[in-house]
Amino acid sequence: MGVPDEERLNGWEHRTALPLTILSVLFLVVYAAPILEPGLDADWRRVCATANIVIWALLGVEYVVRLALARDRRRFARTHWFDLAVLLLPILRPLRALRLVVAIKILNRRTEMLTRGRLAVYVAATTVLLVVVAALAVLDAERGVPDGTIATYPEALWWAVVTVTTVGYGDYSPVTVEGRLVALAMMIGGIGLIGFVTGSLASWIVDRISVEDRQRDEAGTADTAALLGEIRALRAEVAGLRSEVSTMTPGGLKITESNDTRPPHGA
Repeated sequence: MGVPDEERLNGWEHRTALPLTILSVLFLVVYAAPILEPGLDADWRRVCATANIVIWALLGVEYVVRLALARDRRRFARTHWFDLAVLLLPILRPLRALRLVVAIKILNRRTEMLTRGRLAVYVAATTVLLVVVAALAVLDAERGVPDGTIATYPEALWWAVVTVTTVGYGDYSPVTVEGRLVALAMMIGGIGLIGFVTGSLASWIVDRISVEDRQRDEAGTADTAALLGEIRALRAEVAGLRSEVSTMTPGGLKITESNDTRPPHGA
């Protein structure tokens, strides 16, 4: 029998981790270039647009391959429904920014692998990536729109920061459907981020207190064991002294037993 499907799926994900990361970074570059440089040459704009669609399609092919390698395809589809949604929904113009979610998910997965459980680095990297990409998406939606307030990337970046932190000064706000959808995702992400950080901090504090309590308990146990050992040694010493005292005559001479039955000298 061949290699189990789950092992093949894990092997595929391991082999494609680096190429997908490179594709995701390239995807962000070709998405961001026309937004950050409004005066970009028309030919370069077409190149970026074509590369955007090609990379997006390749990411879709990667999903199909993982689906084909999965042992239980229905379960895979149920547990990865969001991946499929962000691949299909961006066909609609107001949901085009969802293409960025595919790249974010792949980069986020790669960051999690690289940090190996270092929570602070993982959360910081995810937050920075979310803010930078959301700023690009809202600027793409809002620039040049009548009554729009977000016209430059610094303004979009400021809006993304105050939104993800749930501050919401209101000096900049999206007016388009696409921009408001990005804002909705940022607000939900901000609430989730604050809850995640708060919960992680509380868990860390509880773990530290538990470790200190355990260390104190272990130290107390060690001290108790040492004290019991000393008590046993003292008891043994006292017992030995009692044994010696019990063999002493009233005059202080020690009585010793002898097996010599010869009569005294001169008898």
